[in-house]
Amino acid sequence: MDNFEVPSREETMGRLMRGYQRVMSYSRDGEYTVADRLEERAEDSAEVDFILFEDQAITFAQADRHANRIANAAVKAGLKPGDVVALLMLNRPEFVLTWLGLSKAGIITALINTSATDEILAHALDQVDARAIIVGSELASSVAGLPAADLPEMIFEQSEEGSDRSDSDWRDWNAMTSAASENRPDRTLREGIETGDPLYYIFTSGTTGLPKAARMSNLRFINAGEMMIGLMNFGADDTFYCFLPLYHGAGGMVVPSVALGAGRPFVLRRRFSTSGFWEDVRRHGITATYYIGEVIRYLLTPEPSPQDRNHTLRVMCGAGLRPDVWKAFQDRFGVENIIEGLGSTEANYGITNVDNKIGSVGRLPYPDKTNIRILKWDLERETHVRRDDGSPVEAGPNEVGELVAEVLGGTGVSGYFEGYTSAEATENKLIRNLFKPGDAWFRSGDLVTFDEDDYFYFVDRVGDTFRWKSENVATAEVEIALSAFSGPSTVNVYGVEIPETEGRAGMVALTYDDPDHFDAASFYRFARDKLADYAVPVFVRISTNADITTTFKLRKVELQREGYAPDRVGDDKLFVADANAGAYVPLSKEALDRLGFAQFQGAD
Repeated sequence: MDNFEVPSREETMGRLMRGYQRVMSYSRDGEYTVADRLEERAEDSAEVDFILFEDQAITFAQADRHANRIANAAVKAGLKPGDVVALLMLNRPEFVLTWLGLSKAGIITALINTSATDEILAHALDQVDARAIIVGSELASSVAGLPAADLPEMIFEQSEEGSDRSDSDWRDWNAMTSAASENRPDRTLREGIETGDPLYYIFTSGTTGLPKAARMSNLRFINAGEMMIGLMNFGADDTFYCFLPLYHGAGGMVVPSVALGAGRPFVLRRRFSTSGFWEDVRRHGITATYYIGEVIRYLLTPEPSPQDRNHTLRVMCGAGLRPDVWKAFQDRFGVENIIEGLGSTEANYGITNVDNKIGSVGRLPYPDKTNIRILKWDLERETHVRRDDGSPVEAGPNEVGELVAEVLGGTGVSGYFEGYTSAEATENKLIRNLFKPGDAWFRSGDLVTFDEDDYFYFVDRVGDTFRWKSENVATAEVEIALSAFSGPSTVNVYGVEIPETEGRAGMVALTYDDPDHFDAASFYRFARDKLADYAVPVFVRISTNADITTTFKLRKVELQREGYAPDRVGDDKLFVADANAGAYVPLSKEALDRLGFAQFQGAD
């Protein structure tokens, strides 16, 4: 992989076309839905396993019958086509079977983040105007803690073990579905529902504010699976693996869509496990998996073993894989095909690396023929560079810019932005009249660069890159460099304000099982050796737990708010760089005064 030979643009396009050509026949105004797809698999792949979960094996025919009972139970309860039902449940087969069943009755499901409680949960329910909620008994306390005014009119509790309702008047979903018919509900319940209509809602991560409910159509779901089937060459001998949360776009959309599209099983795990990952792969003959964020780095933490290459895994796809982890993983485990990409749950574009070029998020062989443009970014002013007449400047090779994608009309999936349940949130995601009157462009919030061969590279999120000592610091690049330091399990870099000082100073949060293992002098020398002077973090925070989302993404916003204030960081230890000492020294008022730094005064 070190001697990468750039394939021709035609070669790259040919690999991409394996996915593109699978979705060309679908249109937004068609009548085909995901419920129809399940029924097809129940006919042509009836006895093939669909979901493998612990000791359970659920075939496509069994899944169809279970979904029928859910649809019939929902209709009997008074739910009707177009209603929204919130679903709050941990990873288990009932999660997927529930939204599939509701879709048979024309009901839209809102997939709720399992960590949502209190005002965040209430906000989510309000965003989708949920008429009912189906809650797994394992998360019943999250719903029970809400005021009655914030709850939908109907609450159903579903228990993995059977009837296990709380001391409330919630209805027993287990009993209702068990009593319902397993015959297919009348197809007229889906009459008038088009392929481009919502299948379910998925919430954004909410790392910079309250989560938004993104519309996910039947077409978007089908497209996700068909694309990946083509790109992975997923066939009759393949088995997919899902350890990501089912309420998220990767676990909840890509994985089941591939399984339904290919008529092949996926192995479902309750949660990711470093120790259980390879056990599952070997036990089930897993050949493909989807990753996101920090997951792959976790697999490198155990000591190397002679069994490291004793597995069936041949392809991995996902996003957020750092170049150093990428190479180390391939060298150790021998998984030759890694398909890294760039996008988001609601994005109207996609970039995919089908060439195994380490570090790249993808290639656009013919960029002018796509809806993607890169707007040159002014890192100092944190805005797009514009000419005197106000027109935007597009970035050239090796220049930093924000990726934007034109919102296209028509009936296909390409370029279409389905938006959020909130009209205001949808509009805020767009730039209008950018290149010509009437046009609209989706703002990705991703800063990227591309090279002369049109391979793209992620730089940072808008707002994460900061200025210090009149230089631009990309947090993602600093994280990659500092991740090579032995010891911490996570490295999270961000900028913090210092009163009466221009720009933002670098700060890094390091996670250790035992904070006493942090070697302040060695880390200072390492940072000075690997980074430019302006990029060396001024402050260090030592934690025992990483501030990470349930989808394995590092949070920065709350850490920025807490800054280097001792009274805001709990039991975490704080350090400040001291050049004279040649080390990071414990942060104190005396140390800050000596080094000329004011006390932290960030806003709440």
